[in-house]
Amino acid sequence: MWIFLGIVILLVILIIASYNSLVTLRQRVKNAWSQIDVQLQRRFDLIPNLVECVKGYMSHEEDVLTKVTELRTSWAKAGTVSEKAELDNELSGALKTIMAVSENYPDLKASQNFSELQEELRNTENKISYSRQFYNDTVTRYNTKLEVFPSNIIAGMFHFTAETFFKVDSDEVRKNVKVDFGK
Repeated sequence: MWIFLGIVILLVILIIASYNSLVTLRQRVKNAWSQIDVQLQRRFDLIPNLVECVKGYMSHEEDVLTKVTELRTSWAKAGTVSEKAELDNELSGALKTIMAVSENYPDLKASQNFSELQEELRNTENKISYSRQFYNDTVTRYNTKLEVFPSNIIAGMFHFTAETFFKVDSDEVRKNVKVDFGK
């Protein structure tokens, strides 16, 4: 009887430990996404300043500025990780275009405001990149825990589900920016 009781206690401890581990990893995934969200919000907060600073120099690139503004509005309405990831990827492409166009305007490049905004955006992009990597690493740990024995049994019992990775779905975002002034 003592052996049976010992086995039951050991199983209960194993179930509790596995469950707690899964909950901890799920919370880390949520936190990692929140960190991306914070950095994306920071980027979107910087955009109006960048757009205003660049507007005078880029009158023929009005469509880029309009797209950036529209993406900023859409991002505020997006609710899921995949929606925000898609908008983030589109915005990254638009920001690359703005930065590439700025290379052709020496006065703009020399502007202290633009330089400061460009540096802030560069720092924010680095933080976003790190946050994406951290999020994907955290999702990998969580999803792996969902699939390995014996935690996969506990995950199934308590309806834990796999999380999605933050990924670039668009080949357009991966391309180098082409600046063409011959419209």
